[in-house]
Amino acid sequence: MFGAELVDRMADADAAAWGAVLAAPFIGSFLGVVVQRLPDGRPIARGRSRCEGCGAALAVRDLVPLFSWLAAAGRCRFCRRPLGWFYPGIELAALAVALLSVSIDRGVGAWLDCVLGWWLLILGWIDVQSWLLPDILTLPLVIAGLAAAGAFDPEGLTDRALGAAAGYLGLRAVGLLYRALRGREGLGHGDAKLLAAAGAWVGVRALPQVVLAAALAGLCAAAYMRLAGIRLGAQSALPFGPFLAFATWLVWLAPVLTV
Repeated sequence: MFGAELVDRMADADAAAWGAVLAAPFIGSFLGVVVQRLPDGRPIARGRSRCEGCGAALAVRDLVPLFSWLAAAGRCRFCRRPLGWFYPGIELAALAVALLSVSIDRGVGAWLDCVLGWWLLILGWIDVQSWLLPDILTLPLVIAGLAAAGAFDPEGLTDRALGAAAGYLGLRAVGLLYRALRGREGLGHGDAKLLAAAGAWVGVRALPQVVLAAALAGLCAAAYMRLAGIRLGAQSALPFGPFLAFATWLVWLAPVLTV
């Protein structure tokens, strides 16, 4: 059903929708560069891309999203080292964000869905790999949410501003309480800033839904890990950022999905 509906929507799609879909793999490739370089403090926009195995500089034909990986059978064409699934994975994830966005929304709305989805995708991925939610990504996301409200939903700007404040203060309070009771960190500052960004996009009234959805997603992930044979104890930890990111986008899309 969803596949048939997607085909119908794409057949009737406007230039903005097609632009988002066509740009998605290239944006995903850029997101991959950010995920790989930002946590290490490496420059993102400067320097040639190189094979991590042999150090060979990559040409344009080596950097075409998805196609280059498939053409090279997932290996560096210089040293034949396996390239792994990271780049095709994040490029496909960015494409999935775009396809879902244009299947349920139109015009500027679809692009807003995409931008938020891509932004949250990169934050969640960095948190999984590095246990970091960098301020350089979370804080601009708060500003972007408030700016989007000012431009497209001025009446909801107050609700969004209250959401940003409540998201940060609420999760920081939980983190401080956890540290006081358990004597160790349970939630980082980055999680609170990401929930502030969530509030700036979905508003204060939708924040409980974000927290609930994130908690349920985290519990599902933990249950899956247990079923997969991964032992989890009292001292085990999971990054909360990916679940917050997923829940934020889900709650953001919910009003469009129910139309």
